[in-house]
Amino acid sequence: MASPTLITPTSKPQSLPSIKPKSTTVAAATTPTTAKQPRRREFLSLSASVVSSTWLIPLSPALGASDDEYIRETEDVINKVKTTLAMDKNDPNVASAVAELRDTSNSWVAKYRREKALLGRASFRDMYSALNAVSGHYISFGPTSPIPAKRKTRILEEVETAQKALQRGR
Repeated sequence: MASPTLITPTSKPQSLPSIKPKSTTVAAATTPTTAKQPRRREFLSLSASVVSSTWLIPLSPALGASDDEYIRETEDVINKVKTTLAMDKNDPNVASAVAELRDTSNSWVAKYRREKALLGRASFRDMYSALNAVSGHYISFGPTSPIPAKRKTRILEEVETAQKALQRGR
């Protein structure tokens, strides 16, 4: 047996009973607060229009690194990598040179990692890979541990290819 409220192909739709307010005292109680609402609404709409208009003003784009600055800083990092890797393992300045290289490489990576124009460059890719290998070795084995010959030749090759790509404008 079908319920009269369910719609079935044989039943006819019934209209819903109208809802009447229960009492007028509720409406009278809300009347004083409705007088404040237009002022609040006006204030909110005014403040929203002021805030949104300041957002619509075209802002100057964030100044990215210039190409000359990227080339100069990358060459500086390349020179630091080469001089740090060329140091003798018994040299007392190895630890300070490694610390300086890590600071330089961290700032270089932080500065250029988010530059979308540089992400496709071969110089950036190779330099990033070389810095990752150097810093990974020194983090794992300590600043006085010498880099193994195979890893050192691979890092130096990546640095050389990055330098060549940098000279070609890539």
